[in-house]
Amino acid sequence: ASRKISDIISVIDGIAFQTNILALNAAVEAARAGEQGRGFAVVASEVRSLAGRSAEAAKEIKTLINTSVERVEQGSALVDQAGTTMHDVVTSIKRVTDIVGEISAASNEQSMGVSQVGEAVSQMDQVTQQNAAMVEEMAAAAASLKAQAQDLVQTVSVFKLGDTQGVGQPGLGLSVAPARAHPPKPGPFKGVDRRAGGVAKGAAARARSKPASQPPAPLPAPTAKPTAASGTSDGDWETF
Repeated sequence: ASRKISDIISVIDGIAFQTNILALNAAVEAARAGEQGRGFAVVASEVRSLAGRSAEAAKEIKTLINTSVERVEQGSALVDQAGTTMHDVVTSIKRVTDIVGEISAASNEQSMGVSQVGEAVSQMDQVTQQNAAMVEEMAAAAASLKAQAQDLVQTVSVFKLGDTQGVGQPGLGLSVAPARAHPPKPGPFKGVDRRAGGVAKGAAARARSKPASQPPAPLPAPTAKPTAASGTSDGDWETF
């Protein structure tokens, strides 16, 4: 629009220039006419002055239009720069939004990590309490075992190791202290009777085979074998 106005002003300036030329021609013709052309010369001079004013006004308007066009162009350049700046601002805002989103996500992850750490600490506390309870139980069990061991030592201290040897376990013999309330009853001594009978029969046979002049040898007295002692010890253990 400014350019069109500038073109129109140029046309007006051209018309004023041509009008000025026509006024000069009219003044020349009026001078030739003499007295009769004086009025026409005055009109021609007025037209010439108006044409000059129109040309000056057109020049001023053209200058103003050119100035406004330049300013408009400058404003357009500034608008373009402002658009570029706004685009950069929008891009920066998007980046800031992305960064804020990342910060929010990191904050959520940190909160989740803190909650997990809290859960782990609570679990460790529970495990520590369980371990403390188990340690207390083990201490109680150890005390109970100690008491039972002392009772067992007191119970075993009643028995004494003897010098007799058993049949099944040679080199070991146990004898009960004489302070026992129920002493064991000895079993029947059958082995010695059978052996004594055998000895008697052998002696009788040897007496029959020898001559009559020799008197029979006296029979040896039956002696208790170690089996009797072992039998007695076994009876004692069975009675106990």
